[in-house]
Amino acid sequence: MGKLKSHRGAAKRFKFTATGKVKMSSAGMRHLLTGKTARKKRSLGRPAMVDKANIETIKKLLPYG
Repeated sequence: MGKLKSHRGAAKRFKFTATGKVKMSSAGMRHLLTGKTARKKRSLGRPAMVDKANIETIKKLLPYG
């Protein structure tokens, strides 16, 4: 059997940590930033972890992650 292809959209959005958790960046940091507080922008800028309910789906999209 040949190699499996990664879902390119998911590969650009998600990264795996060394312990197997899935890291993602939050939405809302592209534009309209003047209306957001500094605290809100700081929390959106940091990487977030994917919820346990969605990890299996992402692992199917990224088979070699």
